[in-house]
Amino acid sequence: MPDFPASHRLRLGRYVEANRIYLLTTNTLDRKSVFESLTLGRLVVEQFRSAEEQGWANSLAWVVMPDHFHWLIELQQGSLSELMQKTKSLSTRAVNMATGRKGSLWQQGYHDRALRREEDLVELARYVVANPLRAGLVERLGDYPLWDAIWV
Repeated sequence: MPDFPASHRLRLGRYVEANRIYLLTTNTLDRKSVFESLTLGRLVVEQFRSAEEQGWANSLAWVVMPDHFHWLIELQQGSLSELMQKTKSLSTRAVNMATGRKGSLWQQGYHDRALRREEDLVELARYVVANPLRAGLVERLGDYPLWDAIWV
């Protein structure tokens, strides 16, 4: 096997299928807290909604944290790497335009996990949206503005 970096080795042989549910996670470059600003966080949310409107994925639950996001989706078309490349690229452009910054916003790569059992879905969605509580950012989930789930 060629000596690829770990992020590329994770992708080798990975099978992605439409209508499968995935949890996607990615971090900001150097884990900078870019999305402490509600306005900037909403620019990422706009990309989640755009992906849904364009038929790439159905968003089931998501949370934008200061330095990363979790996005629970049902993939509709294309690949996860195409979806993430689009989402990261367009959100970078939007944040850079809003702030006057230049350069990368996100770390290379992303983490994905395919759900294997239907009963995992609601539990995983709760995990996603409760991230701000576990991080100590809020005392009640309703106090955190950058999350959503189809069950709410």
